Amino acid sequence: MAATIHLLSFQCNGIGLRDRRFKCILDIDERSRFLPLNYENGGRRIGSVRAAATAVESATRTHVSLVRIGTRGSPLALAQAYETRDKLKSAHPELAEEGAVEIIIIKTTGDKILNQPLADIGGKGLFTKEIDDALLGGKIDIAVHSMKDVPTYLPSGTILPCNLPREDVRDVFICPTAGSLAELQAGSIVGSASLRRQSQILYRYPSLKVINFRGNVQTRLRKLKEGEVHATLLAFAGLKRLGMIQHVTCLLSTEEMLPAIAQGAIGIACRSNDDKMADYLAALNHEETRLAVACERAFLETLDGSCRTPIAGYAFRDKDGFCSFRGLIASPDGTRVLETSRKGAYTHEDMVSMGVDAGKELKERAGPAFFDW
Repeated sequence: MAATIHLLSFQCNGIGLRDRRFKCILDIDERSRFLPLNYENGGRRIGSVRAAATAVESATRTHVSLVRIGTRGSPLALAQAYETRDKLKSAHPELAEEGAVEIIIIKTTGDKILNQPLADIGGKGLFTKEIDDALLGGKIDIAVHSMKDVPTYLPSGTILPCNLPREDVRDVFICPTAGSLAELQAGSIVGSASLRRQSQILYRYPSLKVINFRGNVQTRLRKLKEGEVHATLLAFAGLKRLGMIQHVTCLLSTEEMLPAIAQGAIGIACRSNDDKMADYLAALNHEETRLAVACERAFLETLDGSCRTPIAGYAFRDKDGFCSFRGLIASPDGTRVLETSRKGAYTHEDMVSMGVDAGKELKERAGPAFFDW
């Protein structure tokens, strides 16, 4: 009887020996049945090794993750993945067991190219494509995204049925020497990789200089401390999720700095044919956030601006329960800014219609050449 020797390494959790590694050498015949390495009396099996093989199979089954979460590897992306994991565990008891939820880090194009402005790299999905590919390839079960990074189209075979409760959408001003943008001296350098922020800064404060300023939150704060720029702007939501609000100099109102589309919102995608994951995510979805994001993304999709077009928009439920939306497009140098607003019922159909209508208005007012930067 032909036999092959296999070395299996496993973690024996759940059988009284947590977090210790064991190795078991097994013989597997052509019928994939476990046999011991040694034989007695013409091939009689040794029961103890057979029992060990059973333990290996059981432990291996125990440690197959029920949900594999795909995410970027930045501290902020990981914080969002951990938040998703914790909410899944709270909502679904079977996911609360150790090892039931696994986080898998995936490096995206936007993470790899750090020496160029995002607008120069071109293309859509700079921070999502590789994660989407892993989802479609079955390497992960769900994908956690910052919604502001998600293109207005989704890859065929995927859905995005879940938005977690939205964080504060405002931007913050961070500066060691001034209390606000208005207090910066003429010629001061503000660092930002966002065309949306750059254009709105230059529109209100044309005496300032704005330069490209890429990197994760920690990197940008380090560059600021080292004096590469005089000030920078960051999303308040990211600082809150990272527990780093002590760096904030002042909060910028949405009137002064309109947020990015879907800023502060986390989106979770899964395969369109994966009913189990869709059911898991349904319990996490925050409908008010989902509708606001749908309104803003309808505005963005209608404009169909290039990656060189500054676009901002914010939808929220006002004190009377209505949806209030404000949208903006601008020239990169801040010399021209066009704004509009809408108000209507807080329902999916009405809010998507508002976003589309606002986008059509600004597109018509701007003219076709406005988007050819």
